Amino acid sequence: MPKPLSMPPRIKVLEALGSIADGRIRLMDGGRAEVVSSDGSRKYSVWVSSDGREAYSTDNGTVYRGYVGYPIIAVMMVKGLLPYREDLAKALRGVKWRALNEKYKRYWIVEKIVKSIASKRGVRPEDIDAFVKETLNALRKLSPSLVEPPRP
Repeated sequence: MPKPLSMPPRIKVLEALGSIADGRIRLMDGGRAEVVSSDGSRKYSVWVSSDGREAYSTDNGTVYRGYVGYPIIAVMMVKGLLPYREDLAKALRGVKWRALNEKYKRYWIVEKIVKSIASKRGVRPEDIDAFVKETLNALRKLSPSLVEPPRP
């Protein structure tokens, strides 16, 4: 039975962009993908239906907190189901997301740090805010549910 996923913290949109810029997304057959964590220590199995209304991922946010985790968002961006901006992604390349999240334990602090990094790389914070809002609105319209992925 599908279980509705809740909306993610704002920072997860930025984390998804960074994972794409870092080349950590590998698409496979049947809607499947593999996403590697920013420090390389974890690999997440992801599945997204062709319309984006059903998804699955082994990341902690999806499994334990019930929201759309950044691996799902990243795969949806790569598949064209959610907005994507190359300039923002490039400004977030190389960010050590896991280390920042574990050190500060508050997403708003991490977002502030990440916006500062992006600003130094030529991206205005208001552009980031507008993109996050646009992406979350698109994700809200899809309203994905958590389902077990089909067997290959």
